[in-house]
Amino acid sequence: MKKEIPKQEEGSEMDVFEKTLLKDETEANACYALAKKRLLEVFNWDELCGFPSATFTLTDASGKTVKRAAMEGDHFKINIPGPGTTTGDGFDWVVVELIKEEQSSAGQTIIMRARPAANPLHLNPETAHFFKDKATSTFTVTREGLEVRAEVHGRNEVPNSDTSVLINNVRNVLVGWGAKIGFSYPQWKSLVTALVNQK
Repeated sequence: MKKEIPKQEEGSEMDVFEKTLLKDETEANACYALAKKRLLEVFNWDELCGFPSATFTLTDASGKTVKRAAMEGDHFKINIPGPGTTTGDGFDWVVVELIKEEQSSAGQTIIMRARPAANPLHLNPETAHFFKDKATSTFTVTREGLEVRAEVHGRNEVPNSDTSVLINNVRNVLVGWGAKIGFSYPQWKSLVTALVNQK
């Protein structure tokens, strides 16, 4: 799994973890299956964990809203409180560049990696996100024996301050700075906690 998390080279990084221990293998398998389903149903994240700060919409590659498990090539359309960028039509966009499941004798892991992307609703190739497109967010759910873990790993988080629109640059620096000092941590912590919650 470590090879799917990009190497940290610049900007900030973040790691968020949560785990639960089950009483037998049947329960552990059921918990993993539920956590995996919750992870891929991005459209349901807001309801799942009651995000105080952002809402997530899952779209296909063309930007059309969908309610199904995420697939490679899909996008998340993220609504963060306050003004958004003109490039993103008021939203921040990421593309799902990897979804991979691995099985071993010890258990299994599902990995989903997302990266800042252009707004798929427009021809403008500029990244429509407060981070540059070198940044990644890698989401994982793992079962090892009777333990099920959920993790989020942010890497190379550099504010996207080189766009062609000055007001977007200012906004991206402010939001990126907020994420760097920890405003995004509670959001991801609530997600990983909800993913492995048994309720």
